[in-house]
Amino acid sequence: MSRTSALNECRPSFARGLWALTRRELKKWLNDPVMLVMFVLQPLIWMGLLGKSMRIDALFSAGNINMPSQIPIPGNAILSPRGLSEVVLDGKALSQIFANLGSKIMQNTFGVTDYFSFMAIGMVSMIVMTTTMFSGMSIVWDRRLGFLDKVVSTPVSRAAILFAKVLNATLRAMFQATVILALAYILGLKLSSTFTLLNLLGVYAAIFLMSVGLSSVFLAFSIRSTRMERPMQFISLITMPLMFASNTFFPTHLMPDWLQPIVKANPLSYLTDALRQLTILPMDISAIIWDFIYLGVFAGILSVIGLILSWRYLTR
Repeated sequence: MSRTSALNECRPSFARGLWALTRRELKKWLNDPVMLVMFVLQPLIWMGLLGKSMRIDALFSAGNINMPSQIPIPGNAILSPRGLSEVVLDGKALSQIFANLGSKIMQNTFGVTDYFSFMAIGMVSMIVMTTTMFSGMSIVWDRRLGFLDKVVSTPVSRAAILFAKVLNATLRAMFQATVILALAYILGLKLSSTFTLLNLLGVYAAIFLMSVGLSSVFLAFSIRSTRMERPMQFISLITMPLMFASNTFFPTHLMPDWLQPIVKANPLSYLTDALRQLTILPMDISAIIWDFIYLGVFAGILSVIGLILSWRYLTR
């Protein structure tokens, strides 16, 4: 064997190192049947219970708008053959009018006539966020068990160590998103007329960019940690702000004025908007392009930060 070949064997390519470490991460996940069941049950519970229980469109149903059978209008009278009589409105007819108006209100507010479709896509974003969060905990476990020190001592690229965690979190997020979309469609998700199978490629692309950015954040925060409490505290701190300061469950334009700039800066809002544009809303090309530009910049900046930190802190 020549000297060059020996050096190539000792210094594996970035792709080989990335694939080997990613395969290890996926094997740990796939070889745990409890984890796989939980990954399917979690979105099923969310979709079946929370998704179907919050029926905002039912507020405008005729059965929920209870009015008297007859509604007199004070101060108004008409002259009849028997004398003056009061103007009376039919309560049932008014209930039906308000019920028909409710579908227009839902359309103007959420872009769809049923809240389930609106929230189901928001739940995809939420699951993507929660799945990528635990990438930071994975690197803490590797450090505590001594595996990270062993990998660092090998010629494998430091970037491959980091991006293997990122890629693993991304693939898991895509898997759960697929499960949620399939369950949502079975439970009554209404797709737009512009939806095609090609739109799924856009869905996966948006999830990929968001997962790369978020997992890089959590890995950067946990890369030097040896205690599980640190990433858990960070996750607890950031979960609620990211979720509720976004358009995941409620439209941005109806939020308080002071909160709207925060929502518009939240990357989760752009992921959710891109997913809705690709699935349940009539596609707005300019909005889609802007969503992907924002997500691309978000993923690029944070992955570079993660790469710099990996070179700095994964050397010991």
